[in-house]
Amino acid sequence: MTKISAIVLTKNSENLVADCLASINWTDEIVVIDDNSSDKTREMARKAGGRVFTFSGDFSEKRNFGAKKAIGDWLLYIDADERVTPLLRKEIQSAISHQPSTINHFTAYAIPRRNIFLGHEMRWGGWWPDFVLRLIKKEALLKWEGELHEQPKIIGKVGKLKKPLTHISHRSLTEMVDKTNDWSEVEARLLFDAGHPKMTWWRFLSVGVREVWDRGIKKMGFLDGTVGVIEIIYQTFSRMITYAKLWEMQIKVKK
Repeated sequence: MTKISAIVLTKNSENLVADCLASINWTDEIVVIDDNSSDKTREMARKAGGRVFTFSGDFSEKRNFGAKKAIGDWLLYIDADERVTPLLRKEIQSAISHQPSTINHFTAYAIPRRNIFLGHEMRWGGWWPDFVLRLIKKEALLKWEGELHEQPKIIGKVGKLKKPLTHISHRSLTEMVDKTNDWSEVEARLLFDAGHPKMTWWRFLSVGVREVWDRGIKKMGFLDGTVGVIEIIYQTFSRMITYAKLWEMQIKVKK
């Protein structure tokens, strides 16, 4: 019988982990990779039935570590702020149980995400369907790559599921800003290491204008109402902070 392992990444997720694990308690095992949480995340994950491992690293390293610890034939990657709905559960179970024994079958599936920002479901601004490659046959997974916005390298064909994964992201403005401060450090360093051109006043203007145009106008983010406009402003702010930190790194080198 085909087995499936759920792999969950956590860090200071005590307010999220119980509901997350409850949504995947139908899997054959739950592997929790915790990045040295200082709260009760690990304790709560164990209580919810997870096999908990403490491991620090970038996102790809943690996902690869989880794959090594998992025993299932299929791997379902979930973050603490995501939930598998009953409808998605049925679709996943159907997909992995009806695999033909030919070289043409799918070895991984992309799942659409239903993004919830500040309690509002985002349908515009590029936030739907937001496919993420999260269901992978273990033997087809070569490795995850990328320090941030990581992607898996696989052998075989990728299919698409229809039922969405619920992503309860950006639960408060404070959390959003804190996350930007952390992630922008990594993104700025990656840009710096890649030899990004010197940031100038016109490049800053270009970054901001492009983000507003792309999310707000081209992808019609304003149709999500007040939260949509807040999200456009926030994404523009996030991009500007990243490039401002890149500029800061560049001028420090000159000194």
